[in-house]
Amino acid sequence: MLLFSRQGKLRLQKWYVPYQDKLKKKVTRELISTVLGRKPKMCNFLEWRDLKVVYKRYASLYFCCAIEDTDNELLTLEIIHRYVELLDKYFGSVCELDIIFNFEKAYFMLDELLIGGEIQETSKKNVLKAIQAQDLLQEKGDMSPNSSPSSTPGDKELLSRKLK
Repeated sequence: MLLFSRQGKLRLQKWYVPYQDKLKKKVTRELISTVLGRKPKMCNFLEWRDLKVVYKRYASLYFCCAIEDTDNELLTLEIIHRYVELLDKYFGSVCELDIIFNFEKAYFMLDELLIGGEIQETSKKNVLKAIQAQDLLQEKGDMSPNSSPSSTPGDKELLSRKLK
């Protein structure tokens, strides 16, 4: 999955197939130029090499996935939309700057939604709960810099109460 701006700046990338860095850069460059070169009213699906590319523009960001020929384009479009909804709900009207300054949160949300390029969790509520739990642990760790990373039984109880 690639997220890039209208100017062609890469904002986030997640690869589910191993490629060498040089090839990743080439593929990224080609996909960005191909998608940006298309007119706004054109279809969001295109064939590229031996893959299908599914993309969608939200405000100033393009969300782009390259899928296998046998994968469902509409399901991929729905996954992109679900990811945007999650980002929007977490950040409250997400913008490009939210992705730039909170890229680790954006990656974490994507990892909660997809594993190995396959949908893991369909419930927005469950994904957001996992993110809130991570935020809670991060805040707790930030508040006590001398504490060890291992959690105490009280931490687990507090976390389980927050998740309910």
